[in-house]
Amino acid sequence: MSRKVFIGCGAGFSGDRIDAAVPVVRTLSRLDGERFLIYEVLAERTLAIAQKLRRDDPDKGYSPFLDAYLSRVLADCHAHGIRIVTNMGAANPLGAAKRVQALAAELGVRGLRVAAVTGDDLLATLSEAEILAHPRIEGLDPEVRKLVAANAYMGARPIAEALATGAHVVLVGRTTDAALSLGPLVHVHGWGENDLDLLAQGTVCGHLLECGAQVTGAYFADPGFKDVDDLAHVGFPIAEVDAHGELLITKAADTGGLVDRATVIEQLLYEVHDPRNYLTPDVTLDLGEVTVDQVGLNRVQVSGARGKEPPATLKATVCFDAGWLGEGEITYSGPNALARARLAASVVRTRCTEIGITERVRVDVLGTQAVFDGDAPQRRPTVEFPADGEYRVRAAARSAHRHIAQQVADEVLSLYCSGPAAGAGVRQNVTAQIGTASILVDRAHVTPGITVVDAS
Repeated sequence: MSRKVFIGCGAGFSGDRIDAAVPVVRTLSRLDGERFLIYEVLAERTLAIAQKLRRDDPDKGYSPFLDAYLSRVLADCHAHGIRIVTNMGAANPLGAAKRVQALAAELGVRGLRVAAVTGDDLLATLSEAEILAHPRIEGLDPEVRKLVAANAYMGARPIAEALATGAHVVLVGRTTDAALSLGPLVHVHGWGENDLDLLAQGTVCGHLLECGAQVTGAYFADPGFKDVDDLAHVGFPIAEVDAHGELLITKAADTGGLVDRATVIEQLLYEVHDPRNYLTPDVTLDLGEVTVDQVGLNRVQVSGARGKEPPATLKATVCFDAGWLGEGEITYSGPNALARARLAASVVRTRCTEIGITERVRVDVLGTQAVFDGDAPQRRPTVEFPADGEYRVRAAARSAHRHIAQQVADEVLSLYCSGPAAGAGVRQNVTAQIGTASILVDRAHVTPGITVVDAS
């Protein structure tokens, strides 16, 4: 019988439920086989923010959630031989590795080996001009903007190589989300670069796990239509994968949530533009022949992924300074609240125009049309909203100048006494913004490196 690899997910985004990994680790500790715990916490803007933090302090730039997540499970994982793979390295994988060792010392964990995977930071090898010369495939135009970060998406092989050093914890920066799972599978099963169908199945595994509880009923839940039991205690997913690529998705024992064909199919298609050609650094994934079968309670088997040669280039995310966002909110409730809220919105629009703000000021009455864009009436839903109720007005504008963003927020504040009756609960905020764009870079520009950090 082919030995199985068990991979559990402890987080699907930065700020995901802090204690979700505890029942996952408890379940993994009872299983017989190679076991891994992944944390997927890195989005494009998350990485850009991390890069700015590293500029302020060269020792920082890794995930601010690192201590909160790992302090709950590090000792148990090490005791039970469960290895951790995570992109909590963000903009500083080496700094993260050092912090994990310090955390281990604080927790009394001895003999821990930690590896950092580097090489995704293009600013370390290319000039800003060289980076901006690459064709933009999506996102905002970064021209004449100050670059904050430029990171290429690396694949699974550097993770596999890091695990081959004997590391108990592997910290990476910008990799594909699926590589966090594919890396351990390549390491244990020895899949080569030409084992395209196996790499495709491993990529499916990673894609299903990467968003945490999205595949186990959270985000899927829609009461009365798609019911999910005990969502407050939703279990995070665990995958079982053998050397032949046989893949089964389940969840942590004694938890809420749901794993069935519908939850798995919904996550399988999540963020996939072309199901026949899902591009990753390791393989081009073809989902066209995939089958999804319920084989038991909260157990779903996924088969039939096919792989083709990976693309010649790597996607990279360019992050740049995008100025400031000023926003303000105020609430109107009770009789005739909707009319008062709409009047407040009109006042803000008029005032912003008259004081000379040329940037677009978006004003929404939340609860009625915000997701359809309050400034685009042709997109409003054909729904009648009650005149009496509770409505929140939000105004926001982006500007290269902080004082203009502040002016928009201040116009909402002024509604307290210069707007319609009974406005309350004003909130203002002015924040620095990061813009993103995607480019394609030659693989020759990306050279992964692995540094092992042992306990001092």
